[in-house]
Amino acid sequence: MSAINKEIDKDAIKRATIRDMKALRIYKKQYDRIIDIYAELVTQYNRLTDDFADSGYQVESETAQGGAKKSPIVATLETLRKDILAYSDRLCLNPKSLETVTAEKTETSKLAALVNKRR
Repeated sequence: MSAINKEIDKDAIKRATIRDMKALRIYKKQYDRIIDIYAELVTQYNRLTDDFADSGYQVESETAQGGAKKSPIVATLETLRKDILAYSDRLCLNPKSLETVTAEKTETSKLAALVNKRR
């Protein structure tokens, strides 16, 4: 993948992320730096996933002693998955993290609060 395609992919991911956040009513311009990092992580993950597929999904590589260890690309993909999940949590792009955002919570009337309290 060329550097130009990588940037196009990153920009497309960033635009899609902003569009999704706007649809959820959680986007703020101040989040753009975090969104940029998130888009870069997703771009790297997509690129490495393609490389992993091209390698025939080689999960292990040989050590100098003749043993086997986890392939470096697998370790990198695992780390990227964790990082992407952490950033998607911060950006409220998954259902669990979205539950904690006040923009998604509906205000409860005093009567409803009283009824819920008595249950």
